[in-house]
Amino acid sequence: MQLGRALAIFVLFLYSIGSVFGQKLTGNSLEIVTESDTSFSIYKGKARQLVLTQVAKAGERPYIHPIMAPDGEGPVTEFRPNHHLHQTGLFWGLKRVNGRDYFMKWKADYWKRVSAKIVTAKGKQVAWQTVYSLLDSTGHVVLVETQNWTLQEVDGNYLLDFDWKGKAQTDVTMGKFYVGGLFVRMPWNKELAGEVINASGQINKQAEAQKSEWLDVGIQRKGRSDWAHFTLFDNPKNKAFPTPWRVDGEFGVGPSRQILEDWRIPNGETETIRYRLLIYTGPINQPQIHEIAKAYQQQYAH
Repeated sequence: MQLGRALAIFVLFLYSIGSVFGQKLTGNSLEIVTESDTSFSIYKGKARQLVLTQVAKAGERPYIHPIMAPDGEGPVTEFRPNHHLHQTGLFWGLKRVNGRDYFMKWKADYWKRVSAKIVTAKGKQVAWQTVYSLLDSTGHVVLVETQNWTLQEVDGNYLLDFDWKGKAQTDVTMGKFYVGGLFVRMPWNKELAGEVINASGQINKQAEAQKSEWLDVGIQRKGRSDWAHFTLFDNPKNKAFPTPWRVDGEFGVGPSRQILEDWRIPNGETETIRYRLLIYTGPINQPQIHEIAKAYQQQYAH
């Protein structure tokens, strides 16, 4: 009975990810290549076009940068812009973890790598994992976080699934704050157009701290007329669903339960938080976004 149920859920999962655009998976084959002892990169197709690079240093917060536009024409993430030096492309960082700031602090007195590994190295879908210890002011571990990432290409766009697990090594409280958790920094400046819109149609700073099932951030691409976009989808199993969102003045965005409330992980327990990200270029396609959101929510409905 349990095996049959597990198989049914797995089949539903494959169907949902393969039909998020109403079509089956048709993307290029992907391959994860180890670049050094601190990073590995994902390439696609016979031309080995760079998709993204995961950086996982021993004493530094892990991050993904660059993420390239699906057409290969330039990055869609930015690394430590002068207005936010702590922001590193696509990353996860919590605020006020028992009073400590893992969002703005990224170095070895806060972060210690446990492991980084490739889970699925090659195919239409690839996967990888990083595990880090979050350290208190005395060097003791307060939380062990595991980041699981899965990437596929669908209809020329990237679909990136993120699964975060935090296992408390002591009673842990994440204090209420206006940001904290998953965050994406795109390469925007004042000469470029940009726009944020959420599922309720709230635009730019109207979407700040507002709860929404999804949020899209788009910017004009430097030297080009078209735009690059991230759409981030909240997961219905997340305890804050629909989660409120941080939208800063330079189009940095991220969902954060900390905007809503203090939240806790008791010693020895594990909290799981999941999101899906769509990365694409061109105009926003809200019907397509709604279709993906519906499929993602149905995937976790049981």
